[in-house]
Amino acid sequence: MQNNKLAVSMKLGMRRLASGVCVLSTCLPNNQRFAMTVSSVTSVSDSPASLLVCINQQVSQQGHLATKGSQFAINVLSVSHKHVSNLCAGREPSRDRFEVGQWEEDDTGLPILGDSEAVFICQTDQVTTYGTHKIIIGAIHKVIINGAEVNPLLYADGSYGAFVRQ
Repeated sequence: MQNNKLAVSMKLGMRRLASGVCVLSTCLPNNQRFAMTVSSVTSVSDSPASLLVCINQQVSQQGHLATKGSQFAINVLSVSHKHVSNLCAGREPSRDRFEVGQWEEDDTGLPILGDSEAVFICQTDQVTTYGTHKIIIGAIHKVIINGAEVNPLLYADGSYGAFVRQ
């Protein structure tokens, strides 16, 4: 019973931790494109350039992402991308996740969101399983930065928000 109470408290506490919203995109082995909204993304090191992303093990494509050498992109969303985030979070399961947003292909055929704040092109380097999630460390091979003003989409307490400069 104590663990359940702790889990509930943890979830309530985490609702107060704002995070940037990203979409992970990749090409599966059958050449099918895949995209999912992720909020657990953070830098690991700048030497070697790397980041980590946490993926629930219930996501059917996590096996592909957890394979060393798999390529994926982390697309950092701007406040104008709420619709992309919702669609890639599976809130409309009957719709194609690539039908909204300015999707392009990079030079390797990887789908990327062309007007995102930034795109990190990565290759799976290490994978660790912890609890319900896979922690995937991606070696960053390329970074594309949008020249527009920094205006990231944030998420906290079940809602979207925006960064306000003070």
